Amino acid sequence: MKSELVTPAHLARRAVVYIRQSTPAQVVSNQESLRLQYALTGRARNLGWHAADVDVIDADLGQSGASLIGRDGFKDLAARVGLGEIGIVLSIDVTRLARNCSDWYPLLDVCALRGCLIADRDGVYDPGSANGRLLLGLKGSISELELHTIRSRLTAGLLAKAQRGDLALTLPVGLVRLPGDVVVLDPDEGVRGRLGLVFSRFARLRSAAAIMRDLAARGLDLPRRDRHGDLRWTRPTISAVTGILKNPAYAGAFVYGRKRMKSRDELACPDGKPQKTPRTMEDWRIVVKDRYPAYIPWRTYQANQDILVDNRAEYMARKTRGTPREGELLLQGIAYCARCGHKMFVRYKGGGQYVCNHLRTQQGLPECQTVRAAAIDAAVGRAFLAAVAPAEIDALSRAHNLRKDVSTTARTAILQQIERKRYQAALAQRQYDKVDPDNRLVAAELERRWEAALIELREAEAEASNTLPASDAVLDRALRDKVVSLAGRLPALWDDPATGDARRKALLRCLVEKAVLERGTHDVVNVRLVWVGGAVSELAVPRRVNGIDDLAHGTQMRSRIFELAGQGLTDNVIAAQLTREGHRSPSCPERVLPTTVQGVRLGAGIKITRQRTRWPLEPGRLGVTALAERLGIPPKWLYVQIRQGRITIDRRANGAYLFDDTPHTIEALRNLCSRAVECIDLRAHQHDTEGHRHG
Repeated sequence: MKSELVTPAHLARRAVVYIRQSTPAQVVSNQESLRLQYALTGRARNLGWHAADVDVIDADLGQSGASLIGRDGFKDLAARVGLGEIGIVLSIDVTRLARNCSDWYPLLDVCALRGCLIADRDGVYDPGSANGRLLLGLKGSISELELHTIRSRLTAGLLAKAQRGDLALTLPVGLVRLPGDVVVLDPDEGVRGRLGLVFSRFARLRSAAAIMRDLAARGLDLPRRDRHGDLRWTRPTISAVTGILKNPAYAGAFVYGRKRMKSRDELACPDGKPQKTPRTMEDWRIVVKDRYPAYIPWRTYQANQDILVDNRAEYMARKTRGTPREGELLLQGIAYCARCGHKMFVRYKGGGQYVCNHLRTQQGLPECQTVRAAAIDAAVGRAFLAAVAPAEIDALSRAHNLRKDVSTTARTAILQQIERKRYQAALAQRQYDKVDPDNRLVAAELERRWEAALIELREAEAEASNTLPASDAVLDRALRDKVVSLAGRLPALWDDPATGDARRKALLRCLVEKAVLERGTHDVVNVRLVWVGGAVSELAVPRRVNGIDDLAHGTQMRSRIFELAGQGLTDNVIAAQLTREGHRSPSCPERVLPTTVQGVRLGAGIKITRQRTRWPLEPGRLGVTALAERLGIPPKWLYVQIRQGRITIDRRANGAYLFDDTPHTIEALRNLCSRAVECIDLRAHQHDTEGHRHG
């Protein structure tokens, strides 16, 4: 039936039938609605258009009309209307064109500008007329309200079901939903054992990447579900391990609303498709605990999430500590500046330093403070060892028990994997035995599958023979005695290079939450250790300074040097006395060096007539300096000859070289100086001290 609104000007242009279904499921199930929409081509012919002038746009099948995202067909329609190519747009209902007024009214404006009609099953409308725009506007508003009403009803029902924990969400591998919505553990013992191994290894390794490497080294796969929901075993990846550790269903909790849709302002491209981003645990919408059978307690799950967050090295954004890494600086990730409160970075250039450069990177100001790490790490290490000394034996016993449990779990997992591959090989054999021998195409394929399963089984058995851990016996009395004998060895294990820097840092973090550093105005770095649990320890760590005036008691030390030097004491004696009195050198935090005393004394113009030699003399013996003065040669020349092997002489336990004060020794050295001999032997057992010419 024709309409009076259709004019020859409209018929000169093309007619377009717009077809859309909201979801792919509706495309498959609502076939009658699709037939009615495609039948609109006949409606266009009844209005006067030829069949060749009628186009169908069905590119938006399976796309929601709530927004323009992903609706390429609607965008193409609006563009063609704007170009004046279309005389009428036909749709079964205005809801097919748009479900919101922000998309509907711009289309009406373009149609009114270009003189394009809009038709639905109720009639033909002219958007350029007042009545037509009114009716179309009302229909668009009702369509938007209808979408809101439908969504509100569905959401209310969904949330009500989620509040009870009855919403049938997709379960992770390891949990199975039975008829009647009863959730139980997976009956596959291999799946349960592998998930239990992941959680037990994380309790010890405390890193998803470390678990991935450990499983790969043992040749163990992880159970996962494909997009069809079927179980499959794949090689472990960090994302797979992290997905297991982060899923609250393994802690027995039903959680709804773990993710949210990103707004257009958060998207890199405003016209892009909606994206989901995870919420923090505090922002989860609904949490129902003890809804599923649990692999781990809820408290353990929360502790695991804290470890995963802390492992992320986002120093500026989250102030986390990061995973313990290789590198000798012990406080990596847990050092804080006492002046500005920000985290301090590690710098290995220049001997290892802790640097607070937050103000420099963020505001262009100078670095807050820089402290050398060697003395601080040594002091913190001593404090840690002192703290764990009372519990050392108990810790060693627990470590043995934990290793025994992990070894047993790993052995079970490997044996279960071999059993699974053996079943797959037997299944492939049974399938091959049942096939008709005359059906060669099928028989050849089944034979190939059987051979592949046998190869996988042999490889798994061979790998298990190399990696299968030996069974641990029960901790008997002899082994307990051995553990007791290890008491006091923790410092040696701590200093052992085989322990590794990353392991030392991981051990330290078991007790130390953070270390706050303050470089004092003098020669001390104040370290405040915050232990796990809230206890605080204060450490004063001596540091190197540039000069004696930078020492806290430098003025008193200088006056004391002048006093002792005025008494005629030597530099060695003065240095020993000052060390006993609690003083130190600028470059040596442990004691006062004789060179420091000498520098202060000579700077003040104080001279001592006779200085003691470095080595105590013996009757009838000459030191290197005294012998060089008698021969009239530099002392260094004698050391060079000894080092090059031209002078053979015994060295005392204190490191001194003492020569016999005899004419034979003097004559032999004079011959060596004049190159009359090539070498001489002045050892105590050598009675003949004359040189022997070689060559």
